Amino acid sequence: MALLTAGWLLLILLVNTPKDFAAAGPPDRDFQPKCYIPCEDNNCWELHIHCDWGHAFEPQVPVKYSLHWQTVHSDEGNVTTGASLNGVINRVHFFMNSKLRVWVQAESQQGSARSLEVVFNTGHIMKPARPKIVWSQQDPLEISWNSACNEPHLSLGSCDVRYCTEVDKTWIEEKIGANVNYEFYGEVQPAVFYEFQVRCSCATGLMSDWSASHRIKSLEAAPTGEMDVWEDCGVPATNIVCVITWKMLPISQAHGHILGYEWTLSKHGNDEFFNVSTAEPMGWLVCHEMQCYLNLSLKNVTSVNISAYNAQGSTEPSYLALPTTERTPKHAIDVTINTENLTVLWDLRSQRPDINSIKEYVVQYKQAGRHLGQGFDWMRVNKSHGTATFRGHFEKYTPYQVSLFKVTPNGQSQHFSSVIGYSHQGTPSKGPSFKISSIAATRVTLVWEPVPLAMQRGLILYYQIGIQGQMAVYNVTNSPQDTSETFELRDLNPDQEYEVWIKAVTEAGPGPEVMARFKTEQEEQLKSQRLILTLLLPVCFLIILGGILVSLSFCRGAGKVCVCLNERIPDAYNSGIFKLMKEQMDDRLVWIGNDICEPHPTISVLEVVAIKEPACGEYSDSEDLNTKPATKSKQRDGKDYSKRVDSDQEKGASELVNREDSWNSDEEDDVTLGYEKHFMPTTVEMLES
Repeated sequence: MALLTAGWLLLILLVNTPKDFAAAGPPDRDFQPKCYIPCEDNNCWELHIHCDWGHAFEPQVPVKYSLHWQTVHSDEGNVTTGASLNGVINRVHFFMNSKLRVWVQAESQQGSARSLEVVFNTGHIMKPARPKIVWSQQDPLEISWNSACNEPHLSLGSCDVRYCTEVDKTWIEEKIGANVNYEFYGEVQPAVFYEFQVRCSCATGLMSDWSASHRIKSLEAAPTGEMDVWEDCGVPATNIVCVITWKMLPISQAHGHILGYEWTLSKHGNDEFFNVSTAEPMGWLVCHEMQCYLNLSLKNVTSVNISAYNAQGSTEPSYLALPTTERTPKHAIDVTINTENLTVLWDLRSQRPDINSIKEYVVQYKQAGRHLGQGFDWMRVNKSHGTATFRGHFEKYTPYQVSLFKVTPNGQSQHFSSVIGYSHQGTPSKGPSFKISSIAATRVTLVWEPVPLAMQRGLILYYQIGIQGQMAVYNVTNSPQDTSETFELRDLNPDQEYEVWIKAVTEAGPGPEVMARFKTEQEEQLKSQRLILTLLLPVCFLIILGGILVSLSFCRGAGKVCVCLNERIPDAYNSGIFKLMKEQMDDRLVWIGNDICEPHPTISVLEVVAIKEPACGEYSDSEDLNTKPATKSKQRDGKDYSKRVDSDQEKGASELVNREDSWNSDEEDDVTLGYEKHFMPTTVEMLES
């Protein structure tokens, strides 16, 4: 156990030991001092020798340095500098124009080391002061400076000049010899700041340091090229509120200070001309960073021409046809966003576009929630390419709408596709706004508005819906359109309170819940509806019965009565009304939803066998037409019609069908239908008449 503990302690010691300390060794010998006599304030003869070696060992290892020198007379001297990387040899230790040998000694706990030696003539290490540029002009670009070798009474050795522009920060260096002036012979960019620096050496000395920078702005010229003009319609893109936006001209095109902008708005053949100064924009011109936009209504505007001008001229007018957001069938584009880059990929080869109808593509992005003209950028891409990359800072949890357009040679633009992308997704900060649209006894319909785009914090994949206290959760796919969505909850209990919740879900997880309460309809409401329908049944039955009675014709004669009957009589037992009533008693929903009145009742055929056909209209005053048929009907059947109808559910329709066939029998004891006997005379009665 003791050995294990000791091993662990040794391991911990090795892990925590500084790398530089563990790997430290003797100081490196590969360094060499550089010595010079600085000529400050035109005094070069009475100054000390400055040496520096600009070499440091491992910072965690303490090193002590000492500067050593030796004259031709073998006189040696040294000075300890400690941790400093430079030292000074005092003027009293050497003579001007004499040889001197110099080296540096380094010592540490791991050992010591001696640098390489440097031998020089003390009269040749004078370093003149930096030159000062005292004169310049713009056309042509020219500078001049003073000589730093006059005071030491030395001739000028040589000078170097270097320059760069504010557009290109790369220094370009030229050797010009023993001169104190320089003229620029290259192609001058108009209205651009040029920066110059000079350094010189004397005939027997070192090169001075570079002078301070001197800036010259070249003369202005008329701006060249065209402005990059586009349209910002916000998120989601609409043509109702749009602004014309453009990118400021780069220095290489502006050729001077832009004084203002001129534009022409075309409204169905009528042109309106505007001129706004950058010094007094009057609220029309709004510029932010490297973009500007026109704060002017574009209602009824069909096209725009814009140009920029300075004191020397103006650019060619830039044409933009409106609207640029014409909707066409969607084509997929792929968007990848991180905090530094936004990359767009597309492939329209499957659409087989006419290459001659395409001038270029325009890819744009818009940060949701930003004002028009802000958080917006676009890029023009060659028609042979299928990718574009924007560089910048793209915020997390922030939606960016990316769109692809095709631009035709005549300036018209056509929208291909738009998608929403995020550099990093989170959960929604707000739930959807929803409500109950309709309530029934067993179902309810929910309607909700999408979460505002600025609060989604990610692409919403679907919505989750559930009832408080129940395990069931419903996932409703998010519609890509920015429209309201609906969902119906079914199989609910009547006359019961419920609490329903909904929340939006992104790839990072669900957002907060939004709750709503409702109560389903009562069962009594359904009963009242059924009661109303029940009361309507007798009315329908009476209507049918009245139609039957109307079909009967009564013909009256002098001594006899002949009842002329319709050939077809409605058969109540075949009526679909009674069947429907039985089915509706079992299913209340069917009771409510179906029609209770039979439109076409079944008709029974009445066959009458005439032995002697009386003349219609003959009758006897002594005979009672209403007495005999009714009496015989009761004797033969034993029941009247109304009682037979009430016993329908007990006996069934099949018994009535069998009795209908007995009309053709001559036997007096055959069972006949009560319906017919109640209203019609028998065959014997008809013969007796």
